[in-house]
Amino acid sequence: MKGLMVQGTASSVGKSLVCTAICRLLANEGKRVAPFKSQNMSSLSIHTEDDFEISVSQALQARAAKTPYLTEMNPILLKPTGNMETDMIILGKKQNKINGMHYREQYFEEGQKLIKNSLQTLSNSFEYLILEGAGSPVEMNLRDRELVNMRVADLADVPVILVANIEYGGVFASIVGTLALLPEEQRARVKGIIINKFQGDVSLFQEGIDFIETYTGVDVFGVIPYFPNELEEEDGEVAHNKIASDEQINDWANHFKKFIKWDKVKAILEGDV
Repeated sequence: MKGLMVQGTASSVGKSLVCTAICRLLANEGKRVAPFKSQNMSSLSIHTEDDFEISVSQALQARAAKTPYLTEMNPILLKPTGNMETDMIILGKKQNKINGMHYREQYFEEGQKLIKNSLQTLSNSFEYLILEGAGSPVEMNLRDRELVNMRVADLADVPVILVANIEYGGVFASIVGTLALLPEEQRARVKGIIINKFQGDVSLFQEGIDFIETYTGVDVFGVIPYFPNELEEEDGEVAHNKIASDEQINDWANHFKKFIKWDKVKAILEGDV
């Protein structure tokens, strides 16, 4: 399948909105594109026209892609309910509550099958899939049974863009550390880096870009200036099951494209990098 995966050095670096921008830019070019996140832990969800439930993030990305919400875009949705339990939503349908440890121990094999089937269903209908990871791909205590980062990139056999947030400092350590902790074969999937939420004159960061590219051997695809917006992310708020307007999505996508090497993004989608 053609596509790419957006992973992050941590939570809240902007993975969801990078996926949103890429989906809208491809859709604006007439491409048939769909978002995908294998497993999403969020209290925010949207109901489809058939009354199925998916994460608000993938609903936003589907809107950006100009395509209806499909349950395969978010096959596993975990909605925390307290007391270390969560509601488990599988392909849009609510299951029984499950304990986090029980889920990790018992659902791994079944989850992989569900993810494979959902990816195949989407790839049969769309030209490109834009996959989103969760948290960091190098949470070492979780890597052996994770269902949302590099294991999914391997299942889909797609390249990865790594997103880092510079807003609070530490961006060099987060990028270098993430790449250093990845096994060599998975590190090779990382074809580009995006630095998000930059405040100030981007031209003043050229030395930083040079260092990252020289030290890691991975191209920096762009440094995105901070962009105030009302687009919902997983940990934000959504009112009355409404998501951002087309105008808001376009504004964000255009801002993203202005500061990104869009030709490089499209090249890795086509397998040319």
